[in-house]
Amino acid sequence: MRAGKQIGASRVRGRDAFRPRAPRTESGRRLMVLVLATAVGVFLATVPLHRDWFDLRVYYGAVGQWVHHGGGIYDYRVPGTTYGFTYPPFAAVTMLPMALLGLRTAIAVGLLLNIAAALAVLYVLAAPVLRRHGGHGWFGFAVLGCLLALFEPVRDTFSFGQVNLLLLALVLGDAWLLAGAARGRARWAGVGIGLAAAVKLTPALFIGLLLLARRPRAAAVATGVAAGGTALAAWAAPDASRFYWTEALRDTDRIGQLAYVSNQSLQGVLARLAQPAEPDRVVWASAVVAVLCLWAWRASRAMRSGDTMAAFALTGLAACLVSPITWVHHLVWLLPALAVLADAGLRHAPATGARRRLLATAGTVYAVLCSSVVWLWYDDASGVDGFLGSNTYVWITLGLLLWLPMRGRAVAAASVPDGRALDDYRDRRAPGDCQDARER
Repeated sequence: MRAGKQIGASRVRGRDAFRPRAPRTESGRRLMVLVLATAVGVFLATVPLHRDWFDLRVYYGAVGQWVHHGGGIYDYRVPGTTYGFTYPPFAAVTMLPMALLGLRTAIAVGLLLNIAAALAVLYVLAAPVLRRHGGHGWFGFAVLGCLLALFEPVRDTFSFGQVNLLLLALVLGDAWLLAGAARGRARWAGVGIGLAAAVKLTPALFIGLLLLARRPRAAAVATGVAAGGTALAAWAAPDASRFYWTEALRDTDRIGQLAYVSNQSLQGVLARLAQPAEPDRVVWASAVVAVLCLWAWRASRAMRSGDTMAAFALTGLAACLVSPITWVHHLVWLLPALAVLADAGLRHAPATGARRRLLATAGTVYAVLCSSVVWLWYDDASGVDGFLGSNTYVWITLGLLLWLPMRGRAVAAASVPDGRALDDYRDRRAPGDCQDARER
């Protein structure tokens, strides 16, 4: 008996040694957040390349030409470039208020919207994890907010003035509703996905997820909202709508070069391999079908096991892979997968190999996605090193699609301390720390 208790106590001490501790006092936590936020701010102001709100300038110019000069939405080009508006017409309709603002005001509003979206994404992804595993309230959110600001796709979304975080927030809102976090409001599930799919085509894959999950009402709502937005745009800009759906949609050259290193999709991999020739469309289509089959299988399993967020995370991963162009800033869709991966690790008992392995994987993926490593092959992606390095984010996305854990099942008995150790573990844990092992 005594030996068993000693073993249990040693396991708990092992947990305490492995788990990083927050400052014990409120003033210590405030000081830590201040130092971390200052370091992040200095880094963001000095190290990453700033994109000068390029995409927001595209939106602003296209809407301005449409409203103030009677031009076509898709006729506008940023002066000195070949880049113009590439989203469905409904996106331009939602951006009409920009026509009433000056450029600097539009940039400020865009920043505020992205901040609000980032906070919403952080809340949906992090709040359940922090509640389960003891996140010290505001302190946990503040630390995670600083880490989120370093994530390269998030940095680029702010720097370009992009809409990715807004779309992610809309889709995660539906995940939140479907997971039962807002009882009595599930009837609204599908609105966010529908709006996101009307603004950009990639989120339409989430309608497929709703069908796989046997959520016909939510799928119908999403389809109806997307169709309604598209119809509204056709009424407001019939010529632009006709041009987009019959010509612009097939013209990927309007968006950018497929082989550009920022294109971290399957098509980007094939385009860099084929340079200077065009990638084989049959090979790309075959790869897309294979990825979609893998996604359908894994997402269905996740929904059956009760892990709604994992199913949404898998759908975001698949959407990034199958889209013809997935710029680095589009990879904010990997954030749900990172949250699922970290939470899966924390659900294992302390000081176990499974916990260390999953948390190390989450930390490594996060660090690589902060590193801008693919830009080392900006000029030349040839050779084995170019094939592996220039597609680093694609390999990460594919690996997560293959091996992202599902959290619906109880953690295996081997990952839970024995009865005596579990008693010690419960007695020693702080209030609100980790979930009871029986609940995992």
